[in-house]
Amino acid sequence: MARKTKAHPNGDGDSAPTSAVGASRPKAKRADKDSDGKPDKKAKAIKASTAAEGTADGRITPEKKEKMSDKDYTRALKKLHVELVALQEWVKAKGLRVCVVFEGRDGAGKGGTIKALTERVSPRVFRVFALPAPTDREKSQMYVQRYMAHFPAAGEVVIFDRSWYNRAGVERVMGFCTEDEARRFLQVAPLIEQLVVKSGIILLKYWLEVSPEEQTRRLQARISDGRKIWKLSPMDVKSYDRWDDYTRARDEMFKATDTAWAPWYVARSEDKKRVRLNVISHLLEQIPYKPLETPKVKLPKRKIGKYKAVDYPFKLIAEHY
Repeated sequence: MARKTKAHPNGDGDSAPTSAVGASRPKAKRADKDSDGKPDKKAKAIKASTAAEGTADGRITPEKKEKMSDKDYTRALKKLHVELVALQEWVKAKGLRVCVVFEGRDGAGKGGTIKALTERVSPRVFRVFALPAPTDREKSQMYVQRYMAHFPAAGEVVIFDRSWYNRAGVERVMGFCTEDEARRFLQVAPLIEQLVVKSGIILLKYWLEVSPEEQTRRLQARISDGRKIWKLSPMDVKSYDRWDDYTRARDEMFKATDTAWAPWYVARSEDKKRVRLNVISHLLEQIPYKPLETPKVKLPKRKIGKYKAVDYPFKLIAEHY
């Protein structure tokens, strides 16, 4: 059975250009409108509720729920993975182009969410980019140019683990760009994203929100866990005492770039298991798709023994486990 989906909002309300294989996107609707173009009271209520849950220190208060068991998480994730594979085949067949942006504070869970999202799909379709610091040549280019080089072609889902919004966040807070450069970016970004969406690319932007207490716990865990120490960069340590500055930067970024054609979707990430499931489920709802019929596969009979293997001195690895 096809998963219930809804169209991703497109700025001008017109259907996007036809893709490379002739599949056109359905008419888009604004995030705050229902299917008839009327104000969506439920969406407004959710937005108002979320805004009301902000606190003085800039956190978005997490909704307290029981801890999810590993069994329940694995079961739910397996179902979502099946749907992601169906989405993958639909994207390939229809030549869709999807771009997904993940942003959030250090330790918000972006990497783990991306891993959960991509671990059962093809890396040739779901392509993940976490760009390093720009080279001298890239610094001389238009700011978003190095990101656009990785934008999706037909049949691809490109995921950015941090994106051009570095300029609105870490670069601005830590002084890697001037205040004028940051403000110009906030003015131009919505216009560029409108062109991206009008070109037919489905653009989804996620912000993972974590509390200062949970962020501290996760950063401490990176220090003491040899498997995670590589995640703790010198910049993470320098940024740790800039919570309020990052909150101010986040708020100004939302105000400038949370548009009808490229809205920000905020996911509470106090619970790593739940945020992964919630983000994947939400993503599946943003892209209209349905499972394609696939031919039944039956392995043919085979004969073994016609060729006799040589007695070769293979160098076998030690089997410690």
